[in-house]
Amino acid sequence: MITGLDHIALVVRDLDVAVDGYTRLLGVTPNWIGRGGGVRQAWFQFPNMALDVIAPEGEGAFADGVRAHLDAKGEGIWAVAFTAENIETFATLLTRRGIPATPPAAVRTTADDGRTRTWLGSNLDAKATGGLQLLLMAPPKDDAWPLSEPTGPGAIEKLDHVVVTTGNVDRALAVYGAKLNLDLRLDRENPNWNARQLFFRVGDAVVEMGAKIGEPDLEALARPDRFGGLAWRVTDPDAAQARIAAAGFDVSEVRTGRKPGTRVFTVRDAPGGAPTLMLSAEPKLEPV
Repeated sequence: MITGLDHIALVVRDLDVAVDGYTRLLGVTPNWIGRGGGVRQAWFQFPNMALDVIAPEGEGAFADGVRAHLDAKGEGIWAVAFTAENIETFATLLTRRGIPATPPAAVRTTADDGRTRTWLGSNLDAKATGGLQLLLMAPPKDDAWPLSEPTGPGAIEKLDHVVVTTGNVDRALAVYGAKLNLDLRLDRENPNWNARQLFFRVGDAVVEMGAKIGEPDLEALARPDRFGGLAWRVTDPDAAQARIAAAGFDVSEVRTGRKPGTRVFTVRDAPGGAPTLMLSAEPKLEPV
């Protein structure tokens, strides 16, 4: 079963430029930079997931797939990977449920300093997931990956949610709810935004599905889902906004968020092509 969000994979053309940008944006350094399968990768580890930044550099099926994505869609989110306990059993179960999953296989990468890491993962058939690349990853065999080190005060706390847009809500409910068995916490409509939102809890993060209100046409129902953006949690939005602006990014003013009790701001030019929102935690309710 799925127990959490393992990582978000982001593909870029120049890894060094992206690493510099995300180090300044997130306020942490990558805890892993390495290569394998024809790509270079940088890993930013947070308490509830990791950001995996990938750039092609050599030959191989992995590198070819990344290049094809960059050519077709440009830089941005490439895949969402879920942590799956008993990954072999769950991959078999998903295949029986109509989402073909590859047999779990080990992928080994070597860091620039010579250290090695091995990941055990399975790819889900995008034709059965609404068109998006979804992965299953086994938890680390030993201790959890170490957290990325802050570069100073005001670092990002963790990921709050990743956004997926869909034209087919019933398909999304079937894939993410019935088949992946994610926890649907809220299904709401807001006419002021012309939006319907589905919130699936995944460990300590959320996959938010967004759709337009109203009866979709056949073209919209058949259209593949799309990755939207990333929303990161910050402790003090005013301080975070000032820090990120000082780091050279174009940021909005801090404003009241859609989630009750939150304050948010937008980073208009986040690296790697991923729309980016920063938000504070909602206030804790006082005990009655």
